[in-house]
Amino acid sequence: MTPDPDTTLPDIPALLNQAREGDAESLRALLERFGGQVWNAIHADIGPTWRAALDADDVMQVTYMEAFLNVARLAATDEPGFVSWLTRIARNNLRDAIRELGRQKRPSPAQRVHAADGDASSLALLEQLAQTTGTPSRVVASREAAETIRTMLDRMPGDYARVVRMYDLEGRDIAAVAKEMGRSAGAVHMLRSRAHDLLRELLLEHTDFLTRTA
Repeated sequence: MTPDPDTTLPDIPALLNQAREGDAESLRALLERFGGQVWNAIHADIGPTWRAALDADDVMQVTYMEAFLNVARLAATDEPGFVSWLTRIARNNLRDAIRELGRQKRPSPAQRVHAADGDASSLALLEQLAQTTGTPSRVVASREAAETIRTMLDRMPGDYARVVRMYDLEGRDIAAVAKEMGRSAGAVHMLRSRAHDLLRELLLEHTDFLTRTA
């Protein structure tokens, strides 16, 4: 007897291949099927110290966004490989959120861009990103830096760009950004960490400003 198509288990390797090739529905199906396993693992990892500022839903929202951005790099060919990949993304996000929440309790001036105007804050952000990306190849004017940052933000997902604009460029605090975005403080920290990662990747394309360190 032929099984009812609605009850047939999905072909996971086929979904993985289709997702890797850019099929959003295939990736969505994988996330719906296996996301709960990752949610359970992350929920267990969040200690009582951080539960007021962060929960597993926050982590998974950012994790799903990152999965869509990076699925072309997915090497997994089966269910365990996919779950491992997704769990690694989620745990990296959780680690970043907890680290930044801890820093928020013990603020360091070096961790925050402070500037009097938009162009100057863009230059300060560019210099901050360059510390882990490369070395400035020449001194750039604030206006040039602002244009570079604007160009890169236009290429980023909306929530990534919003958190950088509000926190890094406008100087709003985490609580204000979280309220504006309708997210928890932990989620804002995760979005900002991922946004900075993407900015560093995009910045490497701007060879007029940066060269890789040896």
